[in-house]
Amino acid sequence: MSSTDATRAPADAPLYQVNAYQRSFSARVARAEGSAVQLEGGALFPGGGGQPADHGTLRSDAGVWQVTGAKLARDDSDPAFPAAGAWHLLDGEAPAAGTELEGELDWDRRYELMRTHTALHILCAVVWRDYGAKVTGANMEPLRGRMDFEFDALSGEFVRELEQKVNAEVDAARPTRVDFLPRADADRDPELIRNKVSLLPPSITVVRVVGIEGLDLQADGGTHVANTREVGRIALPSYKSKGKINKRVELTLEG
Repeated sequence: MSSTDATRAPADAPLYQVNAYQRSFSARVARAEGSAVQLEGGALFPGGGGQPADHGTLRSDAGVWQVTGAKLARDDSDPAFPAAGAWHLLDGEAPAAGTELEGELDWDRRYELMRTHTALHILCAVVWRDYGAKVTGANMEPLRGRMDFEFDALSGEFVRELEQKVNAEVDAARPTRVDFLPRADADRDPELIRNKVSLLPPSITVVRVVGIEGLDLQADGGTHVANTREVGRIALPSYKSKGKINKRVELTLEG
């Protein structure tokens, strides 16, 4: 299990940020609107930073609901989502506010996303360490993803070399770690942000940091495996140019 500096974790840190391996949970419906709910508590990752939202199941004495996705409402401009925050999308009419629920993640999907997210961090870290290129974009689905870098050019030979390097880091069985830093401390370390443009809004006062021992340290809000060995073999099957200094590398993992 990836470790967390609990002494610095905010009291209201969501479960998925503290323990990515927690599969079941209790939660209370804070708000309900149509077929969507906001929850007090729970372990469902609502999506963000290129990682899709979790799926899962919610149960109460009144029924069972499948969680099919999520929407992050930024303001009250969308009448379907009248309060800012994470709204989990259900397959039927939402339970009423105040309903106590028991939840279960779609664990196979979550774990595949954890492996994929850590694989992308390995890729990013190796590119930064060996070539000094920043990330210009990224996205993922279970067992596949893509990352865009500030490269002038790519070649098949270069990508095969890169594939060997990232798999050497998988084989090194490096532990991962989660920590929480005051925003002022995080801002003093420019290497925590590997994106060309920082995605951290000014409202964030505590920055969650994900590290891979001896390799990487980045601000990140998603879920990761506890050790690089869990990622499995990384393939970089294709690459393409997305602009003069914007090159895309595709990544896949074995199931």
